[in-house]
Amino acid sequence: MCYTISLAAAIITTIWWRRKKEARIWWLSLMLYGGTLFGIVDHIWHGELFLISESIVKDLSLGCIITATVFACWGIILGLSKISTTLSQYLATPKEHTSRQ
Repeated sequence: MCYTISLAAAIITTIWWRRKKEARIWWLSLMLYGGTLFGIVDHIWHGELFLISESIVKDLSLGCIITATVFACWGIILGLSKISTTLSQYLATPKEHTSRQ
């Protein structure tokens, strides 16, 4: 069940990205879908994909920690993009990229 938190966040950021069309949000969505995929693979590996564990609170807490970790890594990447022009080019939308040149 821990993957449901990151999946919900990924769906929300995808909807947000469809409205804003910013590359930074796109990268966040991809990272959240990656966290979701990690959780699903972990549950398949342990044979418990659709099972609710003994403590749903622990599962949901783990999902929050995974999602918070993804957001923290995304924040670090955004911070590093302020320093690195190469990284900032990858995080810029096409029109932002052309206006910088």
